[in-house]
Amino acid sequence: MDDHELDLLAKIEALLFVASEPADVGQLAQTLHVSEGIVEEALRALVARYQERGLRVQRINHQVQFVTAPEAAEYVQHFLGLDASTRLSAAALEALALVAYRQPVTRAQIEATRGVDCDGVLRTLLGHGLISPIGRLEQVGRPILYGTTFQFLQYFGLADLSQLPSLEQLASPSEGSEDEPGRAANETTTE
Repeated sequence: MDDHELDLLAKIEALLFVASEPADVGQLAQTLHVSEGIVEEALRALVARYQERGLRVQRINHQVQFVTAPEAAEYVQHFLGLDASTRLSAAALEALALVAYRQPVTRAQIEATRGVDCDGVLRTLLGHGLISPIGRLEQVGRPILYGTTFQFLQYFGLADLSQLPSLEQLASPSEGSEDEPGRAANETTTE
């Protein structure tokens, strides 16, 4: 091995850094001429390495990317001149929670649970990039299936969907919590 050759973690870091969108684990493996298992092992090491840094490794299924740490959100927003003053409506948060916990889910399934039309709310969530169409249900009419996006993970400061609180945790919130339920520090309100 050449003394100047990068190790696997450094190569994966470089690829994630230059990727304009989430990278597929299979594509990383193919590019680096290693197995997906080796890439997965390296990604676990990167997650641990970046745990206390300004960047995080974020993933949805087989897609992975670098994002800024949620703890740095205020500084990043100020540096970039972003407005974080808008918030999601209660209806939008309710529909977003249904998508997050039940994905993939159709509009009809969301409406059946909420009991009201959710076309406008879904348009808002799509417009904010928090959900996206991820396929179609194999039944009459082939309704669109929705799922959460990387933007959703960034918005709520999550590395992956496994960090969502369990439904049991949501049913019994801790006493004395000063945070308003259902609100993220950097969320937006519109419908």
